[in-house]
Amino acid sequence: MGDRRLRLGNQRDWVWRGWQVRYTFLRAVNPSETSNPPLLLLHGFGSALTQWHENLLPLSQSYPVYALDLVGFGASEKASAPYKVGFWVEQVYEFWQTFIRQPIVLVGHSLGALVALTAAATHPDMVERLVLLTLPAARQELLPKRIQAVVGEVESLFATPLIITPLLYLIRRPRIIRAVLRSIYINQERVTEELVQNFLLPGYDRGAANVLYRLTKARTQNDFSYQTKDLLSQVQIPILLLWGKDDRVIPLDWGRQLPPLNPKIKLVIIPDAGHCPYDERAECVNTEIQDWLANSG
Repeated sequence: MGDRRLRLGNQRDWVWRGWQVRYTFLRAVNPSETSNPPLLLLHGFGSALTQWHENLLPLSQSYPVYALDLVGFGASEKASAPYKVGFWVEQVYEFWQTFIRQPIVLVGHSLGALVALTAAATHPDMVERLVLLTLPAARQELLPKRIQAVVGEVESLFATPLIITPLLYLIRRPRIIRAVLRSIYINQERVTEELVQNFLLPGYDRGAANVLYRLTKARTQNDFSYQTKDLLSQVQIPILLLWGKDDRVIPLDWGRQLPPLNPKIKLVIIPDAGHCPYDERAECVNTEIQDWLANSG
């Protein structure tokens, strides 16, 4: 337990707009590196700051490191909130204004990568560099325009509490979570009981079913997020794009389409990794981030 607390840093709670938010902080270990910019890490869909347990300490050797549970996830409040990427961008920006107040390196995985990219485009004063792991496409980029409205209507039929609440009770079981994680992870040894519990426990929080309903409903709308390709063309800062070679959730074929959109993007493919390279190949990912940061200022 002590080792777990050490790996996850100094966890605290912050009240944002009346909602309780979990975050953590680690000071830079090397005092000679105090001029380095802080890092702020944003987790993926259904996850939490605990996903960075293999990254926080190594990155804090040279950089102050923060990680945040987005509202609705992890140990943050399961609020009745307007869940869209722009909503989480507001959370990130106000966290930055409260605790950091200097340009940062924003690191995001999957949904967190989309939030990070949107935040950099919306608040260029906040972000000096971006590290994006498996950046997803927006809904509008996945569906032909002519069928978006029809698909949205069909999806909305299933995005009801009558279906979502029993679904949560079904998936809120260790064997179900374990099976899902094993379908995502290439390195099966990384699917530990600790990992299963990290995904399982937030589903028992009060309001979890309401959050799942609101998220499911929001994801059927085109205004859930801006288009990823449009955002990439707007951002004028260095971007490190990391992708698991065998990602089954967001295939590498999509990732290969992104570097031509912006000359400041560097794509690095992580071998022997799927959707979660930060965990499956943590040492490799940490080294790639540290080396890139040292040479991309």
